[in-house]
Amino acid sequence: MSNDDKLIDFTAERDKRIHDLRDKKLNELRDAFEQALPLAKSKKKPKGKPKKP
Repeated sequence: MSNDDKLIDFTAERDKRIHDLRDKKLNELRDAFEQALPLAKSKKKPKGKPKKP
């Protein structure tokens, strides 16, 4: 074949597609967990030495 520049690596394309699908599922799961168990936002206790009585 003389048109080697138009060849497509199907395994590489399939890997990209599978990776995108897994990322989509992971983001959906993250959103679901965030709705079910919201994380505490910006309320951090200051870390310091405890006061002695």
